[in-house]
Amino acid sequence: MRILGPKKDRFFTNNRPVARAKTRNFRRQSGQALIEMALVVPLLLLLVLGVIEIGRYAYIAILVGNAARAGADYGAQSNAQSVDTTGIQNAAYYDFAGGTTSSSSANGLSRSTLTVTSVVACGCDSGGAITSAGCTTLTNPTAGACTTGNWIVFVSVTASGTFNSLFSYPGIPTSITISRTATIPVASV
Repeated sequence: MRILGPKKDRFFTNNRPVARAKTRNFRRQSGQALIEMALVVPLLLLLVLGVIEIGRYAYIAILVGNAARAGADYGAQSNAQSVDTTGIQNAAYYDFAGGTTSSSSANGLSRSTLTVTSVVACGCDSGGAITSAGCTTLTNPTAGACTTGNWIVFVSVTASGTFNSLFSYPGIPTSITISRTATIPVASV
């Protein structure tokens, strides 16, 4: 049961012109929100697309860096593997594509978009200062021996991939080459 008392509801007051003025004012402003939304939504979409593109670039850059590191890790296991360019390339390709065969691509990127090169460098390490020297006796008659310090061999792998943006932005190229290099000393076995 409802107790009847003084009417406090504005729709039932005797001041009807005030209620009508508020309603008219509300109707005038109702289109303003739609216009604001029409102006803000394209800017927000542009920001979201920019964040997506930056994320994709970072993802591909990480994959390329990891591929270079995987190739260098393979080559650094022994002197024989440091000159095995096919094995180094395969290790980098498999890490980049996320699979162990040429046809598999667990991350959506084909291994054909990656270029891998490797270089072996040698020298003498004497107290942290490395003096470069030829790795074979053809280029260095004392290869494998140092007068001071230890003989050291490095394998350096460079991986290069291409980032292709989803959309064309003014002043920004649609294709960017990403290159990363990993250098690791070869384990002496």
